[in-house]
Amino acid sequence: LTRADWQLTKRGFGPWARIYRPAKGSNRQCVQLCIPSWNALDPRFWGTAGQLPPAELARVLGVYASRVMTPRGSTAVTGLELMTALHPPTYAVRDEETGALRQADEKAPGSLGKDPIDPMNFPPCEVPDGHPVLKDLPRFQVRGPAEKLFEEAYDWARPMTDAECTLRHLVGIDVNMAFGAGANGLPVGLGEATHVTNPVFDPKLPGSWLVDLSHVDLSKVKVGKEWVELDGSLLPSPFTPKGDRPTGPAWYATPTVSYAVELGYDVTPTEAYVRHDNGRYLDSWYNRLRAAYLATMADLGVDADLPPADFLAAMDGYKARDPELTIVITAIKATVKGGIGKLRERPRGEGWRPGEPWRALSRPTWRPDIRAAVISRTRINLHRKIVKHAAFTGQYPIAVLSDCVVYAANGPSPLDFLPYREGKPLPGGFKLGINPGLVKHEGTQSVLWGEEVRDKFNAPELNLARYIKDGTVTDVDNGE
Repeated sequence: LTRADWQLTKRGFGPWARIYRPAKGSNRQCVQLCIPSWNALDPRFWGTAGQLPPAELARVLGVYASRVMTPRGSTAVTGLELMTALHPPTYAVRDEETGALRQADEKAPGSLGKDPIDPMNFPPCEVPDGHPVLKDLPRFQVRGPAEKLFEEAYDWARPMTDAECTLRHLVGIDVNMAFGAGANGLPVGLGEATHVTNPVFDPKLPGSWLVDLSHVDLSKVKVGKEWVELDGSLLPSPFTPKGDRPTGPAWYATPTVSYAVELGYDVTPTEAYVRHDNGRYLDSWYNRLRAAYLATMADLGVDADLPPADFLAAMDGYKARDPELTIVITAIKATVKGGIGKLRERPRGEGWRPGEPWRALSRPTWRPDIRAAVISRTRINLHRKIVKHAAFTGQYPIAVLSDCVVYAANGPSPLDFLPYREGKPLPGGFKLGINPGLVKHEGTQSVLWGEEVRDKFNAPELNLARYIKDGTVTDVDNGE
């Protein structure tokens, strides 16, 4: 490589080596290498791609590269790189004296800039344990909800009621690209946060808010403009990942607090870190990945405008129609989820000790606040649909895991409990379809299976959503 005048990036030569020749004017040469024998293609995200013959592997990577971008590493790394590529941190300006193009001094509008936020300028509530900003703050050494922003996906379940036990089936539905849909149209902070005490809540202002939401009672909520009475004991709280009702003040991202207001309750934050410099940073990222997902699913015979019954039929066995494109679908979905997760990358060994900075903090895309906002909005979007479904049908979920919801029904199909009328779904509720934010059939098991599994492991609130796809339960501790 050296003899041929190629250079390596700082990452060196590894499974995803990038080589280039220095730019000469507008002429640039760059090659991204993928070395499968060095485990470049993690089977969790690329399936069997690493074992494919060269031509088939070239097709898989070629489709992904043309529809998403040239992969730069893991799908999570590529998800992050795509954000930066769609919002470059700098832009070119012409020097008034020489007439030559140079890099602008200020960051490009709508980007996160080229310089990372000083780790010590992050709000203590937003950073994970061990972050250097917490080192000298006694209040944040032992961190509960009042010291730590804990916006995570759902992992909630409850025992079945007597009425549900008389039904025959447990049906799981899964939200397509849920975190991508949660990112769509979401205002996020682009710069550093401003600390405010006793703020007036502003649903349009991205940030983290310390507020007591324990007074929100799910037995009586607003759905649209009308107050509706529900059985709150059968619903997860929208404010905690485990679905428990809050017991006092806690930190929440803007979408969570905004939902409390939407449900008809007053909120009075006592403290906040808000970001006045904000924008819809993830819109173009979502649109790119959405288009890639829909185009690939269309190639697999699942179109975006299919009627409900035809959609379910098209989804049945779609993976076998073209296994290579199925790998691309898995990689696209992993790019969405991994890219969001990478915004709050934790230390990865390297001799790190709590209180010390780690490598990921040195990039502008280390933004735990953006990750929290996306997860918050994703969880709230799901809860809103659950509430509307309950208000209209009287049906309540038995389990929720991230983007999967399980209901008891008399039939094995989602159409046996989703309230379609003349082919039209409940407005604001669950809708079958392949578009991000719509739902597909995740799996069906018998009610008897659910009861037997819970009895076997002596776990009356075992999260059946984790196992609804194929019904296999081997270890309730780690979900394998």
